Amino acid sequence: MTKNRHALPCERLCVIGLGLIGASFAQGIKNHALQKPHAALAKQIVAVDTSQDSITDGVMSGLLDAGSTDVYEGVAGADVIVIAVPVQALAGVLGEIKRAMDAGKLAKECIISDVSSTKQSVLEAARGVFGQVPPTFVPAHPIAGAENSGFHARNPELFCHHKVIICPHERTDDVALNTVQTLWQTLGADVIFMDSARHDEILAYTSHLPHLLAFALTEQLAGHDDNLDIFRYAAGGFRDFSRIAASHPVMWHDIFMANKQALLTALDAYQAQLTRAKQMIQAHDTSINAQSEPLLQWLATARHARRHFGHMLAGKPKTSLSNQDDTMSQSYYIQPQHDISGVISVPGDKSISHRSIMFGSLADGVTRVSGFLQGEDALATLQAFSDMGVKIERTGDQVVIHGVGIDGLSTPKNPLYMGNSGTSMRLLAGILSAQKFDSVMTGDVSLSKRPMERVAVPLRQMGAKIQSTGEKGTAPLSITGNQTLNAIHYELPVASAQIKSCLILAALWAQGETVIVEPEVSRDHTERMLNAFGYPVVSSGREIRVTGGGRLSACDIIVPADISSAAFFMVLAAIGGGEGLTIQKVGMNPTRTGVIDILRLMGADITVSNETVVGGEPIADITVRPSDLQGIDIPEHLVPLAIDEFPVLFVAASCATGTTRLTGAKELRVKESDRIAVMADGLSALGVDCTVLEDGIIINGKGVAGTRNAVFGGGEIESHHDHRIAMSFAVASARAADEIVIHGTETVATSFPNFADLANRVGLKIDVK
Repeated sequence: MTKNRHALPCERLCVIGLGLIGASFAQGIKNHALQKPHAALAKQIVAVDTSQDSITDGVMSGLLDAGSTDVYEGVAGADVIVIAVPVQALAGVLGEIKRAMDAGKLAKECIISDVSSTKQSVLEAARGVFGQVPPTFVPAHPIAGAENSGFHARNPELFCHHKVIICPHERTDDVALNTVQTLWQTLGADVIFMDSARHDEILAYTSHLPHLLAFALTEQLAGHDDNLDIFRYAAGGFRDFSRIAASHPVMWHDIFMANKQALLTALDAYQAQLTRAKQMIQAHDTSINAQSEPLLQWLATARHARRHFGHMLAGKPKTSLSNQDDTMSQSYYIQPQHDISGVISVPGDKSISHRSIMFGSLADGVTRVSGFLQGEDALATLQAFSDMGVKIERTGDQVVIHGVGIDGLSTPKNPLYMGNSGTSMRLLAGILSAQKFDSVMTGDVSLSKRPMERVAVPLRQMGAKIQSTGEKGTAPLSITGNQTLNAIHYELPVASAQIKSCLILAALWAQGETVIVEPEVSRDHTERMLNAFGYPVVSSGREIRVTGGGRLSACDIIVPADISSAAFFMVLAAIGGGEGLTIQKVGMNPTRTGVIDILRLMGADITVSNETVVGGEPIADITVRPSDLQGIDIPEHLVPLAIDEFPVLFVAASCATGTTRLTGAKELRVKESDRIAVMADGLSALGVDCTVLEDGIIINGKGVAGTRNAVFGGGEIESHHDHRIAMSFAVASARAADEIVIHGTETVATSFPNFADLANRVGLKIDVK
């Protein structure tokens, strides 16, 4: 494919069909020309529609330069044609286009595209008319719509941040392909490429089957003897599901017939699911006061998958004119509260939860995990291994993993979605690089901005074939399977547990001994847990050695409380009033306790008690009491041991007396957000004086010794959908003078689903909206 090569601007763009999609497309191209005349994509926009009123209105409104109700006449002289008619009408339109070409009214090199929701039938129609699919015919399908239809419902932003699937065929011309791609990208669409058969299969499940079921259920209930009461008392779920049955019946008749085979396959699969559900309900003995475990597990699996899909959708930006209901957006409204007291437990360690799923899946035998973090990041890892054929049963924080062995993963049917989890994507890159199958990993908007070349570069040195996206080397990541990996000696450019762990995991399949050298010691959960699974990893100072070719043996894992989650409450107890907090059974891995060391250097009153070791990981209770903090120069050797905790440590520094200086923390700029810049913006908005450095920050504390003075003013904070930013500014409310509003807090669920509830229980006042 030749990039940045297209046939634009064109002299004459013709849109056939002025319904919602066609009219919105034309209006979007027109608006772009009005806003950027020097970059207009078409000098003229003309249209064909069966309604003369729509043509007249289009011309009168200035949208169209001309129009016709006759395809043969209307396409004359066009350079680019976009067909937006029902799929069953497309063959007739293509026939008129060919007639115009044969008559010399239309150049045979004219670029043609469509917007139909089935693609194989479109290609068949093109073959039927032209003998073979013309190279300049580029099938496309925008995944967008609205409640209202027709010319007057047009919306130039309809496609903004929505996917448009382009389905190239074996004869597709590069110029035509890039022209169609440019048109849609100009309208703000996210263009992806897909084989036509794959497109029809996916759409059968995600669009055509749900519409058919909505029509079927609505028709069934409409014929019920008590249909009046059924519809009168219908709950919101039925209303939401049946809403799509209000769609145009002729259009959906045509779609169902055009995608007949894929839809029938989807129906067969759904029928099997219904039969399975019926059997589980029938088999349960209602006389026994107990739950039906098979049905409960079936429902729990579905709920987990829906939550995972919901988090995928949460990353979709919302435009001002979009008809999409962005229900996943969330904000915290926090009133100042200074009295902090209680004994609490925080969720399980995220790093250990990730690795328990990965290693349990690769092990021989059954692994049982307790204390598993039920946050979206860890669930993304769980879902990925489920998608690769691993049977995983989860009941709350209890997980049972039926390992498939080091060589047992199977090809996922779709790209693996990592949500917001950099740990999932980077560690999985090491595992997937060694598999026999090809794979693709994607993520949400935030993860898609994070650098992935830092793992791709050393993996390529090992023999992996891995392709990142864009100039900055970001997700999606495409990994070619069936490669032979070789051991390497690699010195990490930065202390990063994610990069180190990625290479350790790839080394499990590599030929020879891989040696990894760190500039500073980083968290060592991977090394500890692999040894627990019976796979020897030798660590000596900053050097780690792994020999490929071994196997993992299943074991039981107890996940301790996450010290990164505990850190928010440690700082809250130190800066707040009241009696302070005790956080129970927190993981005390020495490569993770930098936050405790830093807070103690600042003068925090911290007591560690009930120390023990569980599953190779040390744990203890941590008690923190209100403290007079002092600013410090943070020792650089502690930076990698507290890298995730710095956002909340910045809040602690703001409440200290004197100045706190952090350097050597450039890694913070490539987390879920640029945490140095985002925290600095938020602190400044709340009245704290700080200076951003290339690799750190200087914070001038506003604390007054012996008092719990108000350090922060009120204000609105943009978290940039970074969970640690959101929770850090929530902690700041304990020393605020007025309300703090934090936007984009839905991603808190990635690591700490019950954060707001727990914070309110110990004294904060967070209203989630």
